[in-house]
Amino acid sequence: MIGSREPALDNIDTWLVVPLYNESSVIFDVISEALLTFPKIVCVDDGSTDSSAERAEQAGAYVVRHPINLGQGAALQTGFDYVLRDSAARFVVTFDSDGQHLAADAARMVERLRHEELDVILGSRFLDNRTSASPMKRVVLKLAVKFTNLTTGVRLSDAHNGLRAFTVEGLAKIRIRQNRMAHASEIVAQIGRTRLRYAEEPVHIVYTDYSRSKGQSLWNSVNILVELILK
Repeated sequence: MIGSREPALDNIDTWLVVPLYNESSVIFDVISEALLTFPKIVCVDDGSTDSSAERAEQAGAYVVRHPINLGQGAALQTGFDYVLRDSAARFVVTFDSDGQHLAADAARMVERLRHEELDVILGSRFLDNRTSASPMKRVVLKLAVKFTNLTTGVRLSDAHNGLRAFTVEGLAKIRIRQNRMAHASEIVAQIGRTRLRYAEEPVHIVYTDYSRSKGQSLWNSVNILVELILK
């Protein structure tokens, strides 16, 4: 691996799983920055049509490739299968490829897992005031929270946040079958069904012009709810 900076020596027992699709313009910087905190990162390239996989490898990540685009849920499950084969792994973090997540937030979540009797910590952008989301996006996300809380028995303030930290024992009880964006609610449902011990952690979601252009639209958020209702 050829990283732009020396990777971290701490958190050697932790893997970042990064679903990757057509992020060639930012993925090198995202991986390089994250390696300062987490030395083990696997990107699952989900059928990208640009140089995302090559840029991730150049930055220092391990890369697993899907030959065709299957969706973020499928990419996460491939990443989970990959890291669970590492007998030295103790913790696994799901981390976005577009620069919206902060490694410092992920490190804080892993540190809690080291010291608290928890199986999973879920990031929430609504537990402090660092994240600036549009009023309409907040409304849609809050509706998603109400639906997820009602149907899963898990009480969260942010049900569709991609920053999550698991113990490997907890992660082994999760199996994603929703290939696309509805996997987020599916994960929460499985946390409730398997009675994993969970907590939330305030995180800062960094919305840039780039991440907004690549992120979920409001209609996609609505489609998640429809997909879950009809599945």
